[in-house]
Amino acid sequence: MKFNDIPYSRPDVDAMISRISQYAEDFANAESAQQQLEIFKAVEKEKSVFGTARGVVNIRNSVNMHDEFYAAEQAFFDSCGPKAMQCFSKFSKAMLNSRFIDELTAELGTNYFNGLKVQQKTFSPEIMDLMAEENTLTGQYQSLTAGAQIEFDGKILNLSQLSPYTQVPDRATRKAATEALGKFFDDHREEFDTIYDKLVKNRHQQALKLGFDNFAQVMYLKKNRPYTMEDVAAFRKQVLEIMVPKNVEYKKQQAEAIGVGDDFKFYDDGFDFPDGNPMPKYPLDELVKRAQQMYAELSPETKEMFDLMVENELFDLDAKAGKRPGGYCATISEYGYPFIFANSNGTAGDIDTLTHEAGHALASYYGSRNIEYPSLRHASAEGAETHSIGMEFLTSPWHHLFFEEDTAKYQESHTKKASYFIPYGVIVDYFQELVYTNPDWTPDERNAAWLELEHTFRPYLDFGDLPAFSRGAGWQKQLHIYTIPFYYIEYSLAHILALQIYAMFLEDPKATWEKYMKFLKVGGKMNIIDTIRHAEMLSPFEDGCVKATCEPIYKVVDSLNK
Repeated sequence: MKFNDIPYSRPDVDAMISRISQYAEDFANAESAQQQLEIFKAVEKEKSVFGTARGVVNIRNSVNMHDEFYAAEQAFFDSCGPKAMQCFSKFSKAMLNSRFIDELTAELGTNYFNGLKVQQKTFSPEIMDLMAEENTLTGQYQSLTAGAQIEFDGKILNLSQLSPYTQVPDRATRKAATEALGKFFDDHREEFDTIYDKLVKNRHQQALKLGFDNFAQVMYLKKNRPYTMEDVAAFRKQVLEIMVPKNVEYKKQQAEAIGVGDDFKFYDDGFDFPDGNPMPKYPLDELVKRAQQMYAELSPETKEMFDLMVENELFDLDAKAGKRPGGYCATISEYGYPFIFANSNGTAGDIDTLTHEAGHALASYYGSRNIEYPSLRHASAEGAETHSIGMEFLTSPWHHLFFEEDTAKYQESHTKKASYFIPYGVIVDYFQELVYTNPDWTPDERNAAWLELEHTFRPYLDFGDLPAFSRGAGWQKQLHIYTIPFYYIEYSLAHILALQIYAMFLEDPKATWEKYMKFLKVGGKMNIIDTIRHAEMLSPFEDGCVKATCEPIYKVVDSLNK
């Protein structure tokens, strides 16, 4: 069934809650572990049906945030989500109190039950109103960014459509486009500041009501992370010592190559080559056809997955008015469908996004068909991002299908961008840690903290007098900071793991694909540290991991550069 033909009707949440309450009672009275597992499967089905409805609404609302029907349905799910979470939490409590917990753990795994324990500690009926308000505020941010109408080049552009102008050879155009982007955030400064101020205070109140000192503590627990803030600080130190100096070296080379010398500015950052950045050589429809060829040749698993997606039109890739910025892959559970959402704009980022989200799609496709329980199908955030970023590099033998004679340029640029991204991901995560441990900061204090982190981890950037960016408000274009708090260090950790995969792939493609699939097939049955061990890889938290990972990659980049 094609995505547009999937029927939608608003679920009866009260009836669902009533059924799950009965399931919890039946579960407590069950006479065997097998009976309890059958009840658990019924609850999993309820979650799947509810999640499918919510997912379809989110996709259709993302594609056109001006559609009044799906905007209203999105608001419905935003408001009822905490109530649904409460009923599922009650069932989780019944599972933790099971007389047969040893048998259930043997079937579902310790990672699953650790997650249930976390749910009990990070949810309370007392925070339901705050959670509903939080959903409303994140929706306001998304509506504000999706509604951007920026006059540039004689056109009215949204944020995604403006982005290509920041990568063109003409420096004046790059500067003007970056100024236009910053001006949008300056023009809406009060709105962006107010929304985030309310979000920080809301989330801090959630933390206090749950018995924590701050929201950072809540999120580390809620994400069931098998590592601590101290572990992340040690990883940051490796990045600062190993990657930042190399990135400074590469940026000096870039500045010389594009002819700006010591006058390298922020608006030069995205322009890599004097004769222009590598761009896909074909229109979007043709790129999808070529991606289908690529995935048919890569593996049987990717062929099946991508053919299904093409046949059922499980993509919305082009940038257009009223569309939410960004990209993601969603799972439509009841149909076993992955869905890729993007904002293609004719840049190399279109291929980055397509291959990245296809990594998520493969994990979704595999899990839907091979892992019985939906709750065990989804990897930790770090694992999921390793699936996706790893896929960006595993497709390297086919990059010529998109870039033709510019393939080497793309591969050099793409690999360097991974090196540039890791410190940026560290900044986004560290910034949030600082914000939520200082919830009374003013907007100016937050901006000052962001600028200090930029100077530390990306010292080659000069913001000059650019609107928004020069005052430290560049973070406001990063939607994760508003909508998915503390989902960002995962990208940096996953980039290190993906670069390990790439280094192995260059030596032995077949063995590396098998290792990648071994990692992917774990799904949510293990935490990230155990998954790394299972796949016989280095943990980013091991002393020396960043150096051991980056040294062979930098050799590849240097050879491409020559």
